[in-house]
Amino acid sequence: MGVASFESAENGEALRLIARGAWTLEDGLASLDRRLREFTATTMDRPLSIDMSEVERLDTVGAMMLQRVMRACGERAESTDLLLGFRGTTPRQEQLLIRAGENMTPCDFDGPHRKSFLLMLERLGRGTVHAGNDALSILSFVGAVTARLGGTFTHPQRFRLTPMVHHMEEAGLDATPIVGLMSFLIGAVVAFMGARVLASFGASVFTVELVGIAVLREFGVLLTAILVAGRSGSAFTAQIGSMKLREEIDAMEVMGIHPLDALVVPRTLALMLTLPVLAFIASFLGVLGGGVVGWLALDIPPTLFMARMQEIVVVSNLMVGLVKAPFFAFAIAVVGCYHGMQVANSAEDLGRRTTMSVVQSLFLVILIDALFAMFFLELGI
Repeated sequence: MGVASFESAENGEALRLIARGAWTLEDGLASLDRRLREFTATTMDRPLSIDMSEVERLDTVGAMMLQRVMRACGERAESTDLLLGFRGTTPRQEQLLIRAGENMTPCDFDGPHRKSFLLMLERLGRGTVHAGNDALSILSFVGAVTARLGGTFTHPQRFRLTPMVHHMEEAGLDATPIVGLMSFLIGAVVAFMGARVLASFGASVFTVELVGIAVLREFGVLLTAILVAGRSGSAFTAQIGSMKLREEIDAMEVMGIHPLDALVVPRTLALMLTLPVLAFIASFLGVLGGGVVGWLALDIPPTLFMARMQEIVVVSNLMVGLVKAPFFAFAIAVVGCYHGMQVANSAEDLGRRTTMSVVQSLFLVILIDALFAMFFLELGI
């Protein structure tokens, strides 16, 4: 008994596949699978007939493989006749082929291999369209949240004080130690590295101005927003996404509770109130870190440090930093809640949305900071 094999022959515009030997799994049919897939991929747009007159044995696996070649994932055989195109079959082979044809499921064939450059362009295009749709969807969500926020002020009975205080504690009070420590260290690093660079110009004393302006104007609020985006923005997505998976949001809607009022507005207000406070604490501790380094490593006494701070660093630098905090908070809260509301079906989607929430929040924080920088530059502040 011969092993399974085949050869193809031209028959005008059509093809003729001649199957030979034992088309069974125990006779090594699996080794023929790759050749059959290649044959199908290159001929799926051409009519085909399969000659079964030289097939000695046939089992279910062989029948499935022959039907797969004949139907080419639905591209070649549009007829419901499951024996269309087979020639020289025995009654038993016909039964097996019919059973196999009835259980064929749609599948995707890898098309002809395209050049990597075209694939890269296709992926870039898909990514651009997806990013555009996502941006429009977030913009629509921002409009809905803004409308509910406005409605909260005109209809105070919607306001939920307890959830807001709870989120203020989670996003603000609990984050104070890590924000303070990070800002203290950043201030110390700025002072130390700035002093080394300024010393080469004989201007070490200007380290005070460098620390004061950099921390109060940019580093304090920006690093606080970045930390809050990674900590609280992702937490918002995870909390709301978990509720979505457990269908708790659907239950709220059934009970007449608007999800934006119950979940999004309290988180947004809480973050808008706490982020400026965190930014102020971060700015103070950042300056303190710079002062400690100046005292211990650069021989700048605390009295001199404070005197130059009061003389050179004006209050407007602190205000320029703090005025950005509510805008950062709004962007972080809305993006985090938006992705939580979009979670669907699986924990895998929850993880993906959480990652997207952090990335997009950071992008928006940097973008808003850049816009404010240009705005203050135009105002001469």
